[in-house]
Amino acid sequence: MKQIEGGITAAKGFEAAGVNAEIKYKNRNDMALIFSERPCVAAGVFTTNVVKAAPVLWDRYLIDNYEEMHAVIINAGIANACTGEEGMGYCRQTSQAASDILNIDVSSVAVASTGVIGMQLPIDKIINGISLLKDAKGNTLEHGHVAAQSIMTTDTKPKEIAFQFEVDGKTATIGGMCKGSGMIHPNMCTMLCFITTDVAISKTLLSEALSNDVVDTFNMVSVDGDTSTNDTVIVMANGEAGNTKIKAKDADYDEFCKALHGVMEGISKMIAGDGEGCTCLFECKVVHANTKENARTLAKSVIKSNLTKAAIFGHDANWGRILCALGYSGVNFDPYKVDIWFESKAGKLKIVENGISTGYSEEKATEILSQEYVTALCDMKDGVEEATAWGCDLTYEYVKINGDYRS
Repeated sequence: MKQIEGGITAAKGFEAAGVNAEIKYKNRNDMALIFSERPCVAAGVFTTNVVKAAPVLWDRYLIDNYEEMHAVIINAGIANACTGEEGMGYCRQTSQAASDILNIDVSSVAVASTGVIGMQLPIDKIINGISLLKDAKGNTLEHGHVAAQSIMTTDTKPKEIAFQFEVDGKTATIGGMCKGSGMIHPNMCTMLCFITTDVAISKTLLSEALSNDVVDTFNMVSVDGDTSTNDTVIVMANGEAGNTKIKAKDADYDEFCKALHGVMEGISKMIAGDGEGCTCLFECKVVHANTKENARTLAKSVIKSNLTKAAIFGHDANWGRILCALGYSGVNFDPYKVDIWFESKAGKLKIVENGISTGYSEEKATEILSQEYVTALCDMKDGVEEATAWGCDLTYEYVKINGDYRS
């Protein structure tokens, strides 16, 4: 498996586009299309928030009840959440318009929205936008890049990644794009994420691979502790790699799962590193925990701690906040066995040994914490399991962004 250039159009047979339909924004693109001429099998995972946006309900129904998917229509600026039956009607109208314009079945068109909750979509602009997307679509890496830019809200950069790998002696590709910056918290972290692959695989195994991997990728991300109404991850597989269809958990399935994990872990880090107002990606790796689930819980507790996030922003090696966050995670452990390191490209420094300060250099710790990617490594000395979670620092800018988000 190797990482390659590109994103949503890296896999064979996929096209994409981005246009300015003026859904909410006047001077930037705010609608995107993902399209496969060949029918795809699709899988999805969605928000666990009881308050689910209309597109989440629509897409989950399509994936659960139909075998094929050809397209996804995405808009940024308005979330179509808490919009009642009118909002659901707009999902149906969007899919019907895409069906008519792209000449595909209405049941094969997923929709996704991101932005302000409670506002109704300007459906006439949405329908016009689909016509613009049809004319603009293409299969180049640039088409995919423009699509990734077009789904951003408070993101500061587009998020896309792709890998090549081998199955059944064929070269296969998987790529993805995502938006996500704020309102991000595990189960599932808030975002829109779309993954395409030219692998031939059964719908059952595609769904299982996605559901299994989300536990150690998207569900290990937190920016601000808020779980959105619109969280959506959709994977589409069109089979154009030409491999014998994966129908069993064999070596080819394992290779596919590794590539899917590469995309999902890469995007997870991009989301955390682009958290609203953040200055760095903050990673917590827990090792030698007694169970896998406890390792996940401990790592997530650290990256969710506002006090720890604020200390990371201030480049302050306040390790007591990390040990404290481990302590209130709900996992039972001996604090006088715990070792903690800080690590970045500036070096690695052990700051706690057996629950007590090592008398480390504050200057070196500050240097390490001043980088764009900082890791806290916590050794529980209680087993063989490990897990990694990703978050970011908590800054003044986060409050500013969310104090006037609607304006």
